Amino acid sequence: MKRMFNLKSLLLSGLMLAGITATAQETDVIRNDGYDGGFRLGFAVNGGVTTGDYFNWALGGDVRLQYDMTKRTSLTLTTGFTNLFGDGEIRDLGFIPAKAGFKAFVWEDQFYVLGEVGAGFAVTNDYDETTFLWAPGIGYATDVIDISVRYEGMNDFHADQIALRIAYGFKL
Repeated sequence: MKRMFNLKSLLLSGLMLAGITATAQETDVIRNDGYDGGFRLGFAVNGGVTTGDYFNWALGGDVRLQYDMTKRTSLTLTTGFTNLFGDGEIRDLGFIPAKAGFKAFVWEDQFYVLGEVGAGFAVTNDYDETTFLWAPGIGYATDVIDISVRYEGMNDFHADQIALRIAYGFKL
């Protein structure tokens, strides 16, 4: 299990580094064309279904800070709260995610792919665990609306989720 975790981490880190390197090479061209980059802030609600045996579904909210490096690439920091609703005798598990990510717009400057990695800190019902989180996703964004679907893997909570995120965002 640890070997698979290290392989996933290495692969995701390599992809993010390749994206950042490619972005660094094209930044000057886009900025010279008048793109000013900058920060965005988004507030979202998330709902999902879990894939494990212990929890049935998930509901939460998040705040995402996004730095637009170019018109088509961004770095993200996401935090919030997610509750995994228990199945039968299993108590609900609430956790605070802390994730960093890379977002690349791949079609018409509105459709994107996103990869995030980070940690989930359990905070409810005497759960005392922290888990590694990894979350690839796809989405659609306008100037104010961001709708995405992601798979969120959680190594130590015995539950992964497929979640829908609906957000309102604005430029800072």
